[in-house]
Amino acid sequence: MKTLFLNEPMKYDGTQLAPHFIYKNFNIMGDALISFVGPCEVKLTEMVDIEDVVNNEPIYSEKMLHFICEIFNSDLIRGVYMQRLLITTIKEQLEMKYNQTLTRNGDDLFKNDGKLSVSIATKSPTSVLIHTALNITTDNTPVKTSGLQTDFNITDIEKFAKEILNAYNEEVNDIYLATTKVRGVI
Repeated sequence: MKTLFLNEPMKYDGTQLAPHFIYKNFNIMGDALISFVGPCEVKLTEMVDIEDVVNNEPIYSEKMLHFICEIFNSDLIRGVYMQRLLITTIKEQLEMKYNQTLTRNGDDLFKNDGKLSVSIATKSPTSVLIHTALNITTDNTPVKTSGLQTDFNITDIEKFAKEILNAYNEEVNDIYLATTKVRGVI
């Protein structure tokens, strides 16, 4: 898996959750995970989470750390597993390196009762797509949230993002390696 942190801020509006977005925009072909900082505003028309659409819950945050992942040759159930692995990786990094305690409920992370993350996995005709984002600040969010700067005192967001990119990449590569060292049984 290839990874990249984008130095330029970018607004996430849901349209980036599209096949080959990473390849078309950043010339990274194949399985990839990118990260960037920017606002998040996903209107109901761009939502892939039907539950949020039914509940009329658009997503908004003034400043988030975003992760977009594309995985080829995969089905949606594997994509959800990969999404949960990303969320678990983020939780572990925050707990180990930043001495924090979080709660994970499915694909959501919480600090006390403040929601830290949004996340979704979906399937395109060619790949599985994942978007996960963490609030950096909590100003004007539509629900009670927690944030990396606000509640965790993380000021070097790029460093934290690269820690997540590296940890996730190592975990994925280790999983693939584990499949090569076992003997099949009959």
